[in-house]
Amino acid sequence: MKMCISAAMAVLMVSMPAYAGGSLAGPLIPIAQYSSAQDDGDLLEAAERTGAFATLLEAADSAGLQEELKGAGPFTVFAPTDAAFAKMPAGAVDSLLKPENRDQLISLLRMHVISGQKLTTADIGDQKLTAQTLNGPLAIDASDPISGVRVNNAAVTLSDIEASNGVIHAIDTVLLPAR
Repeated sequence: MKMCISAAMAVLMVSMPAYAGGSLAGPLIPIAQYSSAQDDGDLLEAAERTGAFATLLEAADSAGLQEELKGAGPFTVFAPTDAAFAKMPAGAVDSLLKPENRDQLISLLRMHVISGQKLTTADIGDQKLTAQTLNGPLAIDASDPISGVRVNNAAVTLSDIEASNGVIHAIDTVLLPAR
């Protein structure tokens, strides 16, 4: 029994560098750091690299906002993840993607974009502020270290995804414009 435990420990010790980011597997890099290291792409390319924004990218395409989001910026995008869109009522996303609802979709997407500013978590610090999106005000609250950064009713789940023309912060809820 002691021999089996010793053998298991030896295998574990030899394989640990691969799991700990040692030379066998290379460093383990969080998505935000990976994106920061490759910030030569625009916002759409950065969003695509993360793999968490397929619905948002499809919506931007349907709304015809790709050129705007590829523009010079700078932009700050509070981007709903695919999971955030999945929390919407059944059929809501499909309805928004229909050509006849294009204006509503554009309004919804612009609620997530601040133009003319690149706000990173370092810029936001421990403060509460209101920023103007392309479709109305957005309350940003980074004052509570326990709850993290919140925008309106959404939590930032991944921050500081760098792009050549701005920064993306993933959020867990789709922001709805005021009516």
